[in-house]
Amino acid sequence: MVFEKTPGWLDWYQGPSRPRFVLPAGSVDAHCHVFGPGERFPYAPERKYTPCDASREQLFALRDHLGFARNVIVQATCHGADNRALVDALEHSGGRARGVATVRRDVSDEQLRALDAAGVRGVRFNFVRRLVDFTPRDELMDIAARIAPLGWHVVIYFEAVDLPELWDFFSSLPTTVVVDHMGRPDVSKPVDGPEFELFLRFMREHDNVWSKVSCPERLSVSGPPALHGQQAAYRDVVPFARRIVETFPDRVLWGTDWPHPNLKNHMPDDGLLVDFIPHIAPTEALQRKLLVDNPMRLYWPEELGREHGTHTPQGGRDGA
Repeated sequence: MVFEKTPGWLDWYQGPSRPRFVLPAGSVDAHCHVFGPGERFPYAPERKYTPCDASREQLFALRDHLGFARNVIVQATCHGADNRALVDALEHSGGRARGVATVRRDVSDEQLRALDAAGVRGVRFNFVRRLVDFTPRDELMDIAARIAPLGWHVVIYFEAVDLPELWDFFSSLPTTVVVDHMGRPDVSKPVDGPEFELFLRFMREHDNVWSKVSCPERLSVSGPPALHGQQAAYRDVVPFARRIVETFPDRVLWGTDWPHPNLKNHMPDDGLLVDFIPHIAPTEALQRKLLVDNPMRLYWPEELGREHGTHTPQGGRDGA
């Protein structure tokens, strides 16, 4: 099947630089995607956009080029609840990838077990209205209750202005909860302002909540490297991400977001995104927590258990 990209779609950058920042051994790119290829894994009829293809082979080549050891692959909305491309990538990763799937209420126990065996460790709930249609909260809560015994977690994607409306629902989820991209703060507002403080309060009051401090290219209003020079790239995002990393060092994750779907203005160089990391995690200890310890605890706890000579019981994989 041939799919035509959404008009104006920006393809991912095919010549990423090699980062100057040397990642800690065992680092995990904890937020990335695969798209298709459409001829093998068709895009969902209900999708809001049609991307360029971005295969598992291309993702794994980027992983090696940047210096990561592992990936966490998040189901993209363009594939809906058809997780075949995700599962295919996990099964060809040699154990070096875990996944976050999208499932519907009618998913069977057998299907959940198959996803678990493939390496899925969470489900994603998307509340960004321009990307997905609204899913009733009672359906989402049923899904969360179904996946909790597996030790999976829930990933939530929302925008900062919607947090007050969603607070009670998020607080009632029975799993570890991972927030995509810091809840998309408006970085033109003060880092000490009430909107971002509400998100920090959400994390302070709920110790099962983690945050990805990713996607400066999505959040920045100061612009990409071509406008300001490499050191100043996405500088307006730094205070927000650094505040979260330093306040909650054991509950943060980082990812490239490759292949960067739905960007409108520019496509980032993934090598420069890696060079952004020491600006938000300035010490070796914080870098190791962000890139190695935390994602391993959430996605590969059985390997940590083997390292320490302990057994991780079934249902204990959510890391919190």
